[in-house]
Amino acid sequence: MAKKPSMITRPYEIRWHGRGGQGAITAAKIMAQAAYLKGYQGVTAAPSFGAERRGAPVSASTRISPQPVMVMSQVEKPDVVVVLDHTLLEDQDVTGGLGREGWLVVNSRQSPEELKVNGDFNIATADATSVCRELGLVVAGLTMVNTAILGAFVRATEIVDMASIEKVIGERFSDNAVDINLAAIMKTYKITMLERMTGSLEHPFQV
Repeated sequence: MAKKPSMITRPYEIRWHGRGGQGAITAAKIMAQAAYLKGYQGVTAAPSFGAERRGAPVSASTRISPQPVMVMSQVEKPDVVVVLDHTLLEDQDVTGGLGREGWLVVNSRQSPEELKVNGDFNIATADATSVCRELGLVVAGLTMVNTAILGAFVRATEIVDMASIEKVIGERFSDNAVDINLAAIMKTYKITMLERMTGSLEHPFQV
């Protein structure tokens, strides 16, 4: 079971990277809505502007704060970077601005150590793609990992709770899609591997 997170006391910024059609923008909105349900007064979610074609790199931003958020620009110094497609790590800009003690959350079958990403930040990985394929979360040949990766985000950061995520999923999806998306989130949560800056690799419980 996911631990109950404590409330953050300062603005928290998240940047999402994916490819067109993977749902990075939707993930950003779900996280903002879940944070609002958790009790944060300030939440925003917005896409960046760029190519919108299928498969092209896209990004989005989420801001979470105990106080109202007045900043609407794109996130440049994120506390968390979430990568829905590990091949995007080949672009140096993906981790740009991510500072010490931040989190890089990646959809990858590799462990954090195997990613060989340089930086003074924590790393979390989970094979959300395999989880979603197993559950049949595939649309027009594209594996939809945007909800599943939320499980890895919660596992790493603990700034929102699973109950808030579940409520948002219940509100945003039709009845027949709720269970499968929640299953993807929980399965991804459980297989997420964490490597903190100390270098210790944590393998979460398996069921």
